[in-house]
Amino acid sequence: MVADQILKLWIKTSMTIGQEISVMGDWFIVHFTENEGMAFGMRFGGDSGKLLLSIFRIIAVIAIGWYLVRIIKRNENAGLIISMSLIFAGALGNILDSAFYGLIFSESTFHQVAELFPPAGGYSSFLHGKVVDMLYFPVLKGFYPAWFPFWGGTDFIFFRPVFNIADSSITVGVFILIFFQKKFFKK
Repeated sequence: MVADQILKLWIKTSMTIGQEISVMGDWFIVHFTENEGMAFGMRFGGDSGKLLLSIFRIIAVIAIGWYLVRIIKRNENAGLIISMSLIFAGALGNILDSAFYGLIFSESTFHQVAELFPPAGGYSSFLHGKVVDMLYFPVLKGFYPAWFPFWGGTDFIFFRPVFNIADSSITVGVFILIFFQKKFFKK
């Protein structure tokens, strides 16, 4: 979670929306974007939907934290504790963005870097901040042939999502749970 927040702070105060830094050729790019807090930049019912989503996430993180404490006290399988810790840390990292970034940063734009603690105040209110995403791996690029159903004649990029370290933490934690569920939940 610390690395996630440090990277997000650096991105937010050093880059403009849409700016890219090529790290490893064309297949690993730091690409600054923000989203409203749902997967793939989806929105959920405007400002009231954003508030409900944020409250739901906070309740979910509290529940995950409670469960994590419980399994640690019961000395459960280390893999289960690690996977739940990854999910907890990732969810907490993204909630911090939603809860506080609107209060402490000016708006990020295509032409101006955000300012930390701007004199005029932040771009939004508590629980209405945007989540910073930056990791982009366009592994394969190509073109669908004209005869291909639905997408014929269009470009494709395999692995288009832009995400952050917190998203990765959640994803790895969930995959560990799925792959080792029989070992973790024998009872």
